[in-house]
Amino acid sequence: MPQQRMPKRKRIALVAHDHKKPDLVAWAKEHREDLVRHELVATGTTGTILGEALQVPVKRLLSGPIGGDQQLGAMIAEGKVDLLIFFWDPLEAQPHDPDVRALLRIAALWNIPCATNRSSADFMMRTPLMTEEYARETPDYERYREWPRPEEA
Repeated sequence: MPQQRMPKRKRIALVAHDHKKPDLVAWAKEHREDLVRHELVATGTTGTILGEALQVPVKRLLSGPIGGDQQLGAMIAEGKVDLLIFFWDPLEAQPHDPDVRALLRIAALWNIPCATNRSSADFMMRTPLMTEEYARETPDYERYREWPRPEEA
């Protein structure tokens, strides 16, 4: 299976639904010393709030509902994001639920570590792999890029 090298300095995507933004900010403050060693990217308001709370640069994308989730998904597919930390609200219906599902699907598809709550984010940040290079296995989707596909020809 092909591999993609994750550098020591990871590219971490941070996302939170509105009701979970305070939780993500509190978590990020607890892990500030670890997070500043990495490149941070976030959707819309979450990026603004985190940048101010942590006093570190955070690359801001569009707000999730207006395209930020898709931007982040594209970055994952292009190999520009190493980890996804997404504090989503399982009790609140989101008008952009299809976008949320698509983002989580693309993270699973490209085999990137994904934390969806505080506990899984704690485990992710505390692994020794956060400060080392890591060879992440990536699925070979080459046959999906062929046109026409062999089974359709």
